[in-house]
Amino acid sequence: MNVYDFAMKIELQGKAYYENLAASAQASWLRTIFLELARDEQKHFDALRGLKEGDMSEMPDSRALEHARSVFSELLGRGDVVAGMQDALDAYGLALKIEADSVRLHEDMARREENPETVQLFLTIANEEKKHYNIIENICDFIRRPKYYLKWHEFTNIEES
Repeated sequence: MNVYDFAMKIELQGKAYYENLAASAQASWLRTIFLELARDEQKHFDALRGLKEGDMSEMPDSRALEHARSVFSELLGRGDVVAGMQDALDAYGLALKIEADSVRLHEDMARREENPETVQLFLTIANEEKKHYNIIENICDFIRRPKYYLKWHEFTNIEES
């Protein structure tokens, strides 16, 4: 299996995992976030497939971070919106690991690549995976400590490479 096939497989696995999390989520806001993350993973897959086939086009920007930020802003004003969600933390912890592994994979692929456009694509995907990590981390923090301030501002200026 070549590096593109491996990366594409990882993206499809991430998509399937987020779709499963969405299907099992009790809260509609959580389902919405997970489905948006699944759509992003499909975008990554499509971009990698295009790269593999020699048709490198622009990858559409992700709005998952901005959407999740607005969802959390709304939730902070509500009452107990995390009741019954503690059991799902292990699944979200695995999602964190998947995103961290995906960041490392794409950054490693970028380091090995010589074509500047290909390097840029790998770094763009890695940056989006960092944003996904941030979203999942904030979901975990929100479930553990819903009354604490979520530090979205720390991640809003992630450098686009």
